[in-house]
Parts: sequence; C-alpha cells; structure tokens
Amino acid sequence: MPPDLHPDFLTRPLAHRALHALTGERPENSLAAVKAAVDAGYGIEIDLQPSADGVAMVFHDETLDRMTAEAGPVAARTAAELGQIALNQGGGAGIPTLTEVLHAVGGRVPLLIEVKDQSGSLGPVDRVLEHAAAAALEGYDGPVALMSFNPHSVAALAEAAPHLPRGLTTYAFPASDFPQAEDNPALEARRAALAAIADYERVGAVFVSHHWRDLASPRVAELKAQGAAILCWTIRSPEEEATARQIAQNITFEQYSPEFDN
Repeated sequence: MPPDLHPDFLTRPLAHRALHALTGERPENSLAAVKAAVDAGYGIEIDLQPSADGVAMVFHDETLDRMTAEAGPVAARTAAELGQIALNQGGGAGIPTLTEVLHAVGGRVPLLIEVKDQSGSLGPVDRVLEHAAAAALEGYDGPVALMSFNPHSVAALAEAAPHLPRGLTTYAFPASDFPQAEDNPALEARRAALAAIADYERVGAVFVSHHWRDLASPRVAELKAQGAAILCWTIRSPEEEATARQIAQNITFEQYSPEFDN
C-alpha cells in the first residue's frame, strides 16, 4: 500500500510549473521559478521529460520549440546539451535536471512531479523516465509525490518507487479529444476507461489531480468518499479557486497569488 500524501500537499497551494512569470526571468519549470515558489512558501508542481541519455529533465513539452530558441525533441539531446539550452526569458538559464530542482527545493515545500506521457497515446511505456525519476529521488528528504495522465506510467512508478505516494492526473477525456477513437473500438474503450478513472485502484493511487471544471464528476465524488485526496488543475483566479475548493482539497495555480496559512 503506498503512503498517503504529506499533509502539506493539502495546505500549501501548488505553483503550476513552479512560480513562473512572463517577466522577471522566471520561465516555467525553471530553477528561478522553483526558488521563487520556495521563497513564497508555495508547493510546487513540475513536469518531467527524458534526455537522450536517460536523465529526468524538468520541462513540460516534448519539443524545445515553444520554450527555447532551439527546435526538435527534448529526448534527442543529452542532459548536458539540454542544460546549455537557454530558456526563453530565462536570463540564460538552461533546462534543469530533476536533481538540480531537488537541490533547490531542499525539502522545504511539497513537490508534485508529473511524469509526461512517453507513449504518445497514453499506452504502455518503456519505463526509462519513471526509473530515472526514482533514481533522482533516492534519498530525497522532503514531501514529494508522483503522478501522470498515463496509468501505465503510474504503474511503472509503483515499481520504481513503491515508497512514494502516486496519483493520476485526470480530466473528463471527452470524445472530442479522441476523434481517432470513433472508428477504433479498442481506443474508444481506452478513452472511456481513462474518463472513468478506472485504473485508480490498479495502480495503487492515493490521489487524483483533476481538471477543476470537471470536479463535479460522480467518479471524483466516489473516490473522495473512499479516502482519495482530490487536487485540481489549473486555477487562474480567486473566483476559480473558490469554486474548485467546494470539492478539491487543494489547487494547482498560476497567474495570481492564492492566500494560505504559512
């Protein structure tokens, strides 16, 4: 049975991709944004992509195009190369490794780590990124939890780091997001299973991070009644926060500064 979330995950709002800003040299998932969140006392949510040499890198997209002046897949570059690629508006800072972020956080605030899907279809994964994340986290002394949209990835995390709490990143998975499933019964069945959060028990999850606009889902209510922690994404105003907190126990946020008891 995996451990429950540390209590700080339910009390400190989680800065989405760390406490990033469009100005001030704090791009998303950067060390500067991580340090700003720590200084403000917020929890932190970050994303992982793999390098070519199997290192867990803190970066959201599969490609470099949006966040840097380079182009092409993140996974085609080594960790050393990625560390030399400057983030846009980052003051020359490169893409950090998970190990660098862990050092910057130092256990002072909760860290929620999303392992990005490597299958391209939320299907079976090669487990490289999951085991790289587990290796980086070995010996880390601080509140941490792992999650993914892909249940196969969460199952791999259960294998690689059974001692860490894990969960599913979820939303409604509407049919409109899976047009290719219309003529593919197997894919439609998979979409329906994702929408029903059917893999929650199988992967040993203890929480979900669910899209805030779908928090009224009966399945979310069922999981909460069974003791699951309910987090949500991504809140961008106090008004959205007030709505989400009618159901969710905590929020992932950006573009404003939520209040909390520090």
